[in-house]
Amino acid sequence: MNTLSVSSIRIPTTLHSSSSSSSPQVSSALFLSFKLSSPSSALLTLRSSPLSSTCSCLLSSLNFNHAMAELVKDKDVASAASGSGDADETKKKKKKLVLSRTFVHASSEEDLLSGIRNLVDAGRLPSNVAIGMEELYQNYKNAVLQSGTPEANDVILSNMALALDLIFSDVEDPFVFAPYHKALREPFDYYNFGQNYIRPLIDFKNSFVGNISIFKEIEEKLQQGHNIVLISNHQTEADPAVIALLLEKANPNLAVNLNYVAGDRVVTDPLCKPFSMGRNLICVYSKKHIDDVPELAEMKKKANIRSLKEMATLLRGGSQIVWIAPSGGRDRPDPLTGEWKPASFDSSSVDNMRRLAGNSGVPGHVYPLALLCHDIMPPPLQVEKEIGERRVISFHGTGLSIAPEVAFTEIAANCGNPEEAKEAYSEVLYNSVNEQYDVLKSAIQGKRGLEASTSAILLSQPWS
Repeated sequence: MNTLSVSSIRIPTTLHSSSSSSSPQVSSALFLSFKLSSPSSALLTLRSSPLSSTCSCLLSSLNFNHAMAELVKDKDVASAASGSGDADETKKKKKKLVLSRTFVHASSEEDLLSGIRNLVDAGRLPSNVAIGMEELYQNYKNAVLQSGTPEANDVILSNMALALDLIFSDVEDPFVFAPYHKALREPFDYYNFGQNYIRPLIDFKNSFVGNISIFKEIEEKLQQGHNIVLISNHQTEADPAVIALLLEKANPNLAVNLNYVAGDRVVTDPLCKPFSMGRNLICVYSKKHIDDVPELAEMKKKANIRSLKEMATLLRGGSQIVWIAPSGGRDRPDPLTGEWKPASFDSSSVDNMRRLAGNSGVPGHVYPLALLCHDIMPPPLQVEKEIGERRVISFHGTGLSIAPEVAFTEIAANCGNPEEAKEAYSEVLYNSVNEQYDVLKSAIQGKRGLEASTSAILLSQPWS
C-alpha cells in the first residue's frame, strides 16, 4: 500500500493568538505525527499512465501523537484556524460556475469518444488522461448494463457525459483544494454527481443495512453537539458513496456531513478530483512527496500545519462525524482461501483517534462500522506500490452495518496497564467489525437476505 505520512511537523508558538492570556501554554515546538494510508487507486487508472489515482478520498490510517491532543485542547489554536479558508473556499466555489459543455450535449457513445479524440488532436487534453477517460467509459458502461435496467443506456450516456465534462473542465481550469475542503454543493452539486454516478452500480434488492436504529442514535448525539468517530474497514474507492446511498432514505444527513482526510494525490488526479470535490476533506501532503519539488516544500509544510489546525477546529466545534479505517488500506482476499475479510487494525491509530476525539472539549463517541462493497470496485488482489492499477467496475449488492458504541473506560477497567488497554480496545472494535461483516456476507453473498440477521445485528432495507 502507499502510505501517506506527515511526521515531525514543527508547530511554533505563533499559532497562538497574541491576544489570548488564558489559553494553555505550548512549548516552542510541538512535534506532531500524522500518518495517513490511502489506496493508490481511482475509479480507473492505466499502467501506462503517470497519474496517481487515489479516488477514495478516505481516511485509511490516522496516527496523531499526544501533541495533537494538546493542540485540540488549545482553544486559541482552534480559534486562530476558524474561518482560515472561508474566503478562499468561496472564491473556488464561484470559480466552478459552468461546465466545459464539451460532452454534456453528447447524444451517443460516438459523440463522447470522438469528443475525447478531438480534444487530444487539438492539444487540449493530455493523451494519458484521454486514455483513462475512454477506459473509464467502457468499464462503467459494462457495469451498468449488468443491472438489466431498461434505462441503462440513458443512464450511461448522461452520467458519463457529465463525468467526462467535469474531468476535462478541471484539466483546463484546475481546482485547488483548501486544507479543509467543504463539499461543493452549489452552483454545481458535486456531491449529488458522485451519488448519481455510483447509484446504478448498487443492487439494492440484495443490499442491507445492519442496526439502522443506531444511526438514529448517532444523529441525536450529533444534534447535541457531540463528536462521532466511526472505526471501519475499507473496501473500495466508492465507500463514501455506498455509505451515503444506503443511508439516504433513513439518515441522509449523516453521510453528507462525514469528514475524510485525503492525501495530495487524491486532490490532484484529474480522474479523481470531480468525485473528491463532493466530499468534506482535510487535505495533507505526504512526507515522501514533500520535497518532490524543492521550491514547493515550504508551502506544503505550511499547508499541513494548517490542515491540522482545521482538524482541531472541527472537533473543537463539536457535531462532527469522522469515518476512519485504521487498517491502513483496503481489504484484500486471503491469498490461500480467496475469502475477503476486514484487514487488521493498527491499534495505535485507533488509540490516537480515540484520544483526539476525547480531548476535543466536547463528548466523543466511537462506534465500530462494517462495509461490504468490494465487488463494485475491487482492488488488486495484492497491494501494488506502482501507480496505475486497473479498475474493474461491477453491479452488485452492498452492505453497511454498525454496532453499539464501545467505551474505552469499560475496556480499560479490566486491563493492567495503558498499553494493554490500547490493544484490547482495538481488538474489541475489530472483532465487532468482523462479526458484522460476516452477517453482511451471509446476507449478500450467501443469499440469505434478511434471514442472516442475528440477535446483535438486525438487517433491514430502509429504502424499501
